[in-house]
Amino acid sequence: MRSNDVLGFIFAGTLDEKIPELAASRTTASIPIGGKYRVIDFVLSNMSNSGINNVGIVAKSNFLSLTDHVGSGSAYDLSKRRSNLTLLTPYGGKSFSSYVETIYNMHGYLENCREEYVMISPGNVITNFDYTDLFDFHSKKNADVTLVYKTGVVPGGYERPLTVDVDADGKVSQIFVKPSATEEVVNQVFGSVLVRKSLLMEKIRQALSLNQLDIKRVLQESVGKYNVYAFENKGYTAAISSINDYFDFNMDLMKKEIRDELFNPKHPIYTKVRDDAPSKYGLSSRVKNSIIAQGCVIDGEVENCVISKGVYVGEGAKLSNCIVMQDTKIGKDTNLNYVIIDKDVTIKDERSLMGFESYPIYIAKKSVV
Repeated sequence: MRSNDVLGFIFAGTLDEKIPELAASRTTASIPIGGKYRVIDFVLSNMSNSGINNVGIVAKSNFLSLTDHVGSGSAYDLSKRRSNLTLLTPYGGKSFSSYVETIYNMHGYLENCREEYVMISPGNVITNFDYTDLFDFHSKKNADVTLVYKTGVVPGGYERPLTVDVDADGKVSQIFVKPSATEEVVNQVFGSVLVRKSLLMEKIRQALSLNQLDIKRVLQESVGKYNVYAFENKGYTAAISSINDYFDFNMDLMKKEIRDELFNPKHPIYTKVRDDAPSKYGLSSRVKNSIIAQGCVIDGEVENCVISKGVYVGEGAKLSNCIVMQDTKIGKDTNLNYVIIDKDVTIKDERSLMGFESYPIYIAKKSVV
């Protein structure tokens, strides 16, 4: 299987409803992470690095931020003569309420694309993954459908997780939807599926005619009828399904081994470039175990924090275990601990806010505290 014979198909709004704070004005895929990236940078970079050069992004609402970030796809090398990035939004009253309806209503786009296979991916998963290994596996097994799974405990935001039983050859013997033992280690499929386009559209049309709108049930019913295989992603994987998942992932970035794996120079993660001057650190500043993007002015103390571009931290301020998004202003002598601060927030002098590791405080975009 050639990589350029695979169409990338990303659902940008995966689990938007589980993160109402962060997804109030954007899709899950366009949530800022790690100081200068967005969640969607990982899946787009993975596809581009693997040779997929035609990608469609489904966004049912709040897609202005996503459109601004991905643009024409040039940052991901997807705007050349033989490559393309398309943002697929609702039109003509078409329903995007389920995966089945969405895929059907995009049948014109899908069937007009020249690629023979479709790589469906969620927009909330962060990993550095080489799809070419998956393509080789799919071809060697003569699979009809290949699911990508991760072994671990199901994240808390997944009410109906999809898990699989896999034999030694990688063949799926059973698919479970909402298994009872979600606190145990399971083989969870976050939503990445490789399938032949003609088979996908056949199953979607059949499901729609039977009023079966649950894509997970469609996959369940395929076991035994088709060659359904599963491929394990053994690398670091984070799925953003709650505000706690978001906080935990950003804190994970403090660990060098995780940064080294996610930001592997052999498989780089691309993003929209914003040119800023280097960050400035005042004489009274103190920074420990933190990620500081460019364009910041740090005059206070910062520890275990992720600070995005253009942030100002005033003199005497103390920030611990915080995530601060771009262009936020934090006044003098403030004290913040376990706080997630969205873009363009102003926190005035001498304010104190404290959450907890299991319950970080969130401050909405453009708020004044």
